[in-house]
Amino acid sequence: MIEAALGFAAMFLLMALRVPIAFAMGLVGLIGLGLIRSWPAAVSSTTTEILDIAKYTLSVVPLFVLMGNFVTRAGLSRELYQAAYAFIGHRRGGLAMSTVAACAGFGAICGSSIATTATMARVAMPEMRRFNYSDSFAAGSIAAGGTLGILIPPSVIMVIYGIMTETSIGALFAAGIVPGILAASLYIFAAGVVTQHHPELGPPGERSSWRQRWIALRNIWGVILLFGLVMGGMYGGFFTPTEAAGVGAMGGFLFALARGALTFKTLMQTLVDSSRTTAMLFTIVIGASIFANFMNFTTLPVDLRDFVTQFQIHPLAVVIAICVIYVLLGTAMEELSMILLTVPIFFPLIVHLGFDPIWFGILIVCVVEIGMISPPVGMNVFVLRSVLPDVPTASIWRGVMPFLYADILRLAILITFPAITLWLPKLLNL
Repeated sequence: MIEAALGFAAMFLLMALRVPIAFAMGLVGLIGLGLIRSWPAAVSSTTTEILDIAKYTLSVVPLFVLMGNFVTRAGLSRELYQAAYAFIGHRRGGLAMSTVAACAGFGAICGSSIATTATMARVAMPEMRRFNYSDSFAAGSIAAGGTLGILIPPSVIMVIYGIMTETSIGALFAAGIVPGILAASLYIFAAGVVTQHHPELGPPGERSSWRQRWIALRNIWGVILLFGLVMGGMYGGFFTPTEAAGVGAMGGFLFALARGALTFKTLMQTLVDSSRTTAMLFTIVIGASIFANFMNFTTLPVDLRDFVTQFQIHPLAVVIAICVIYVLLGTAMEELSMILLTVPIFFPLIVHLGFDPIWFGILIVCVVEIGMISPPVGMNVFVLRSVLPDVPTASIWRGVMPFLYADILRLAILITFPAITLWLPKLLNL
């Protein structure tokens, strides 16, 4: 236990010294293993962890990243926003609600929270400004809606969790659908409550005719087709998750090509961007794997389980405590590092307490979402700040708060009623 505490302290010290988190985790893990076991064993173990990253199952990550980048190039986000706007844009706060709905749709073909946030900021912010929306409220709705990118499948975070815990990725994807709809609904409700009390923050937009609405719906056929192809093929038994990611990447490529969005230059840029993102993700995975291996040799997971068993702490109280820890970590770390760092510690305890690993995986994603819009290091807020440099960070934080309350309510609902998460996987016999 002392070795584990010293390891965490050393890692956070290196992070405070501006050492990239992947290298901080890897360095502490390597040195820790060397001190506990031996240096040859530490080097051998580290080499094994690096080689394990090359396994076939992890190829799903770059493929989903590539699919998201092609979809962004194809401009499908604008059609999604226009379709949502056609139906609810005329309501008070309707443009913010449309933004959330479009983020949910875009998340279903993207899988990245940061990409969803950056893309929808460029699409939705000009429209909301045209109707005199408050910059704070508008930016808050984009930042919150962007978090849906990692909850509504396909999700890179769910893939990583599934591989780490040997949990079915298909079951995780199915389990994320209903909580994702619940999250989008609560965000829309939060936007409605805000504008009910402060109408000046989100004036109504123009009402669309039914003809305009049907045209807008018709324009999102590409999104529906791509989502149905990837998810339907996977649940219909035609594809494995990795094959589904490959089909999705090819589908995104064909859409971008058909729309004239790909030249040789933009294709190369898309491939380079996808490679950079994948390299960043895999570097973090390697560093976290080395650190997690060190933690296992400190017996921290076993000590934590024995501690809970000895004091007979209620299992639900343990889950709530873990969620609080994730929220606190989310104020200082980005989402992937958080999951890679903590899942090897908490997952054995959750299994020991008899909780469903699929349910726990969705809870983790939901808590990570909270961290992405929580001060002081909410990643979505800083993405928005880079896309919208004229909007002060403090204004974005103010706009995010109502949606943060909705997130906490959603987390409480999912903890209290696990059946909401597990209903669809059981229906599909996953």
